[in-house]
Amino acid sequence: MNSKVKREILDWVETIFVALIIAFLIRSFLFQPYRVQMGSMLPTLHENDLIIVNKLTYRFNEPNRGDIVVFHPPNGSSVFYVKRVIGLPGETIEIRNGEVLINGVPLKEDYLSVATPGIYGPRTLGQDEYFVMGDHRNNSLDSREFGPINKKSIIGKASIVLWPPNAFAIINNVSHNK
Repeated sequence: MNSKVKREILDWVETIFVALIIAFLIRSFLFQPYRVQMGSMLPTLHENDLIIVNKLTYRFNEPNRGDIVVFHPPNGSSVFYVKRVIGLPGETIEIRNGEVLINGVPLKEDYLSVATPGIYGPRTLGQDEYFVMGDHRNNSLDSREFGPINKKSIIGKASIVLWPPNAFAIINNVSHNK
């Protein structure tokens, strides 16, 4: 093997190595793909959708009401959960008569097709606590069951549906004030 071929092989190895390092850094600190594993976010997200999660945004900003977040659930599950932020730190959350109440005021949730079942609260969220719920309220294991989540358990904000191709979209993280 002549020196020109050896140099070319080394250049390719070096390029692949650098690309792998860059991909690792992007995935570790900026963006990461996640597969939606449950139908609790229907109709917004579907089971097996591949979403891209922005892992950087909450290092500089607080989650907002309406954001769709990926997080480690407090119940010890190894499966990541995808839910919508409903309640923010310091707010009092209550569910009654099919409505979510934030500090006693009904929350407007245009993305829902059915009323929110059950009774919950009232419960006042602590510092760094968020109340999260799925959009498919009849089929969602969420803060109504396992309680609020802590900010440090949030991995990031769902930003894009990448797969399947016919579902490609920028995720609508709606912002609703009371």
